[in-house]
Amino acid sequence: MTQETTTLTGQSPPPVRDWPALDLDGPEFDPVLADLMREGPLTRVRLPHGEGWAWLATRYADVKAITNDPRFGRAEVTMRQVTRLAPHFKPRPGSLAFADQPDHNRLRRAVAGAFTVGRAKALRPRAQEILDGLVDGVVADGPPADLVERVLEPFPIAVVSEVMGVPPADRERVHAWTRQIISTSGGAEAAERAKQGLYGWITETVRARAGSSGDDVYAMLGAAVGRGEVDETEAVGLAGPLQIGGEAVTHNVGQMLYVLLTRPELMARLRDDRPGVRGALLDELLRWIPHRTSVGLARIALEDVDLHGTRIRAGDPVYVSYLAANRDPEVFPDPDRIDPDRDPNPHLSFGNGHHYCTGAVLARMQTELLVDTLLERLPGLRLAVRPEEVRWRRRTMIRGPRTLPCAW
Repeated sequence: MTQETTTLTGQSPPPVRDWPALDLDGPEFDPVLADLMREGPLTRVRLPHGEGWAWLATRYADVKAITNDPRFGRAEVTMRQVTRLAPHFKPRPGSLAFADQPDHNRLRRAVAGAFTVGRAKALRPRAQEILDGLVDGVVADGPPADLVERVLEPFPIAVVSEVMGVPPADRERVHAWTRQIISTSGGAEAAERAKQGLYGWITETVRARAGSSGDDVYAMLGAAVGRGEVDETEAVGLAGPLQIGGEAVTHNVGQMLYVLLTRPELMARLRDDRPGVRGALLDELLRWIPHRTSVGLARIALEDVDLHGTRIRAGDPVYVSYLAANRDPEVFPDPDRIDPDRDPNPHLSFGNGHHYCTGAVLARMQTELLVDTLLERLPGLRLAVRPEEVRWRRRTMIRGPRTLPCAW
């Protein structure tokens, strides 16, 4: 399919901009994305892998409109080599990320009960217990400690295993697979071997839980397969990303802590115990932190759509940038500044539309626990190295510090 295009006014379309996967140190905003925002509202980009080019929407209103518009779908992406950041592209059947309606709601319904506000509240004491055990080890060993290795990585993995219903006897190997998949060490081959091991285990677990009446995710999926609401392949495709889903918490909180530890005025504000102060600052950090490299998953225009005088033709791939939307000055005055008093703060850090993050409530709960517990248990928390010596993740889609050496 050719990707010829013109604007509705007959003008030439915007040029196609190459968007390399930049390895950025610290929470610096991607300079290429900043340029694209200035050139917008619609630009065209070519990412390091895949074929052709794609539209990019950066304005807040456009991002919300596109992600709520059924004329843009994800399912067709699985059949195309759309220009993309990831070198390898092997979507699995059942993945919520690529499901359009009504399949998306059918699949999500199978696990929705595990990710409600009520379930997160019920899980909170157990999550606190897990976290306290990890921090106990850090305190006992004394400074310095790499908080990524000791707390930020193992905590979300353990909490997710509670939600998913991983049997205690299997947790060590499931955690090992998960750590390898989300790690930057070992390379693509090691990550692929870990995925094969994890997905093989998930398949066996879903089969073993057929007809289950439990309230964990694997029980819910086994029961849904038994009722014929999802098939086994879909259940496995659903479970995999959820099992690996703690990665965002690890690296988002890593960035938050880096910002707090390098900006004393924000750390002082976070220690303010007035009601609502800490929650408002966490929301502002969620808005401000550039949590990913470039963009996530594309959508495909299912029919011609006119936007800002430009015709997006049926078949054209379209990306939205939540990072850019969170810096839109029309919605967030002085958007590049971290403003602890920002109100309202309708950030899109967990997405929008029916692809809004399934685990958003769980992720927010874990973020609060991590920040609260580390500040309480390690009152003199500080970096054990100079800020410029903190090592950041490379060649990765989720940004964050690779290590966070701290003292207290």
